[in-house]
Amino acid sequence: MKTLALAIGALTLCGSATTALAQSAPATAEAASPHTFTANVTLASEYRYRGIMQTNRRPAIQGGFDYSHASGFYAGNWNSSISWLNDSNDEVSAPIEMDFYAGFKNTFGDGKWNYDVGVLQYYYPGDYPANFTRPYTTELYAGIGYGPVFLKYSYAPTNLFGFYDSKNSWYVDLSANVPLEFWGLTLNAHVGYQKVQNVSDASYTDWKLGLTKDLGNGFSAAVSYVDTNAKRGVYTNTSGRYMGKATVVATLTKTF
Repeated sequence: MKTLALAIGALTLCGSATTALAQSAPATAEAASPHTFTANVTLASEYRYRGIMQTNRRPAIQGGFDYSHASGFYAGNWNSSISWLNDSNDEVSAPIEMDFYAGFKNTFGDGKWNYDVGVLQYYYPGDYPANFTRPYTTELYAGIGYGPVFLKYSYAPTNLFGFYDSKNSWYVDLSANVPLEFWGLTLNAHVGYQKVQNVSDASYTDWKLGLTKDLGNGFSAAVSYVDTNAKRGVYTNTSGRYMGKATVVATLTKTF
């Protein structure tokens, strides 16, 4: 999700000391606010998370809200339509993913280095059968980056996305977003490893390669190739679709 900075301009009135205008309207300047509020909405050809399909190859509508402070503190909410829970169990009805997060990020070393630490709660409101392991997941994360490269580690003290007895699972990913010198494009590359604790054959690696284009006026478009080596025996839904299959995902985002 992009952050759209809010700027407050400074207006300075000047003139001859002999004019009434200059006497009644001295030069003034208003300090920029330390608070930033943004919102975003995305249309996606499908929703993939850590390489695994979330909408069974169907389009998704997504969006959220973010607050950030000049100190580095931030908090927000992001939401997406989903179908993977119902696709994996006909007795489940949970059509929405709601993410709530807060953290602190900043730069150091003349701005070349950056870090991000925080907590993220995945919430899936819906109807679940008795004895069903709820998919609600909490992750603590910490990351450090240099220039366009960022390394992040996420740890789940809760069960992970509905896997029974999967506490203490973790995910590590390395990403790079490199501005290119033509057409205003940014190259996006990513590789990650999901460790699912105590669940045989559920751990896997995912990777992505794509491009993002800033279209101006808060719009951006992205296209990416996504793939995994997730085991079919674990990641196949009730309709027989392999949820980790390679695909191309396209998105259009508007940031306010």
